[in-house]
Amino acid sequence: MSEVTNLASLIEKQLPCELVSFMERAGKLTESYGERLHLVGGIVRDLLLGKSNLDLDLVVEGDAIALARKLTEGRVGKITVHQRFGTAKLEFHKWSVDLTTARQESYARPGALPTVKPSSIIDDLFRRDFTINAMAIELNPDSYGQLIDLYGGRNDLKHKLIRILHDKSFTDDATRIWRGLRYEQRLSFQLEADTQRLLKQDIPILDTISDDRIRYELECVLTEQYPERVFGRAEELGVLARLNPSLKGNGWLEKKFSQARKLSSPERPPIGLYLALLAYPLTDKETEQLILHLRLSKSLAQTLLDTGSVKDNLMPLADPKLPPSGIYHLLHGYSPQAITANLLTSDSPTVQKHIHLFLDKLSSIRTALSGNDLIQMGIAQGPRIKEILNRLHEARLDGKVKSKRGEERSVKEWVD
Repeated sequence: MSEVTNLASLIEKQLPCELVSFMERAGKLTESYGERLHLVGGIVRDLLLGKSNLDLDLVVEGDAIALARKLTEGRVGKITVHQRFGTAKLEFHKWSVDLTTARQESYARPGALPTVKPSSIIDDLFRRDFTINAMAIELNPDSYGQLIDLYGGRNDLKHKLIRILHDKSFTDDATRIWRGLRYEQRLSFQLEADTQRLLKQDIPILDTISDDRIRYELECVLTEQYPERVFGRAEELGVLARLNPSLKGNGWLEKKFSQARKLSSPERPPIGLYLALLAYPLTDKETEQLILHLRLSKSLAQTLLDTGSVKDNLMPLADPKLPPSGIYHLLHGYSPQAITANLLTSDSPTVQKHIHLFLDKLSSIRTALSGNDLIQMGIAQGPRIKEILNRLHEARLDGKVKSKRGEERSVKEWVD
């Protein structure tokens, strides 16, 4: 029995009715202009896999920006236009749509951004990364729901394969190396044999990609459900070592990422925590090199640096006689994600106990009295104010003072 090539019933079954209505309206409008409209990319793949995906990517063989403006006339929604690329993004209450003019891409050299020009849906699909993402569904009324599968994407879905469209794919855009590993692990697929061979061959081309684009791909990995699987595969194929030879995607990382998810449940662990765990084996110098290489944001860079600083404090934190104020001074001022990374990596029950105490209690303890309160009590402005506040804070941390009245009594004792 031949496979069904018209997916209209599948669209109606799996997508919300408001999205279906939008696509039908967009298809009719496009046809009235004498143009063709297609649903493309990941949503087509996920429709065939029976997976949820509400990210609508539409390609029009015509003017995408004009179509986007027409679709938003008299409707509540936001439109963002990128005139240079011939694209528009429509944002509604619960979903969004990316509208693109069908285009052809060419690459002047490895690592360069593509030169684009308007073209057909055939050329538009050929520019895509993998066969499973190079399918389209027609949305014009005369052929609504018809699948366009020029490169065997549906068959590769059936056989659970990640396959590039041509031998120069990774040469044109080496970020596809990281994307291929993400799709492989997310979908529990396998790299097709020639695709894996070319991927390994073209790993050095990753060096031609800008730092910002490499960082973006790494951040995409870190937002996957199980990023450690991607890093494990990246180490196996030699991709991870291209970031830094000391990075590992081994069983230790798998265990720590799993612990991070349990600790953060039901929310997904923040990228900073995952990144701190990934970079944990690095030396201070290697960490600084990674920060520069990835052009990390100030907050992420600080998290990595803080992770190393807290790591240096683990020995004194292992002292079972360390008072709460001592714990506070060793951990205060560092990123919570850096502290949590050290909690997950330490094998010392005492260190774990002390970090838990800091995160759960000590970090939020404050004095009841302020500097103004001390001045009203007759203490002259100056360094003495800060000294007394610090002393009060330590007394609060160590449980020697438990109320505002207790703080006032202590201050009177100290100044008398």
